[in-house]
Amino acid sequence: MKILVKDIEINYEQIGSGSDILLLHGWGSSNDVYKGIMELMQGSYRLTALDFPGCGKSGTLPEVWTIDTYADFVLEFIEKTGLVNPILIGHSHGGRTVLKLAGEKMLTPPKIILLDAAGLIPKKSLKRKVRDAGFSVVKKVLRLPVINKFSGNMLEKARNRYGSADYRNAATPELRNTLVNLVNTDLRSILPNIKCPTLLIWGENDTATPLADAQIMEKLIPDAGLCVIKFAGHFAFVEQPRQAHAIIKSFLG
Repeated sequence: MKILVKDIEINYEQIGSGSDILLLHGWGSSNDVYKGIMELMQGSYRLTALDFPGCGKSGTLPEVWTIDTYADFVLEFIEKTGLVNPILIGHSHGGRTVLKLAGEKMLTPPKIILLDAAGLIPKKSLKRKVRDAGFSVVKKVLRLPVINKFSGNMLEKARNRYGSADYRNAATPELRNTLVNLVNTDLRSILPNIKCPTLLIWGENDTATPLADAQIMEKLIPDAGLCVIKFAGHFAFVEQPRQAHAIIKSFLG
């Protein structure tokens, strides 16, 4: 299905009937990642999963967004699709958006589920600090008044070399700069505002959003519980679907 949100054509899937659940995917992913959960829960809920702008079958971003823009986008999507106070499920960047919505932007949803969610700025490893310092030096040199006349696309090449895989895979400058905005936004100050029951499902070996992030979220969100899935990484709910689905069903009742 297609719908126009913030003047962007947005693709989404909807199955089942009953109380609403809205599923938000991670950066560079699509609603396909939720097929297993949607098939599992469609007998009890109406499940809606969208493709964020620039992902899946949706149109791309016309400008640089912030986490506030994403949250407002989801609120408009909820209104235009007629969802009624949905339970929110978010993976990675989708989880970051859920945190913003539940902590600052909307009335308290019945429940939220965070799957290896982003939203905190982790401490940088020594390797990351060295890479960032190297890029900072290269950027300053290439922007010098004499050199910048001849550097051409060297700065963009440097960004691709020193940036993360998500940054390199972002298809447009708008998406790349949006990613920079997102990863430099820390949401821990709004976590105590989240009043609804919150389930965190995390992969033990997640390196993208490490388990330490989940432990901070569990501590700061008043009514939160953390379930750790052994031997799983950043896509724990896909890597160990039976275990993840059993946890979700138990939480939702």
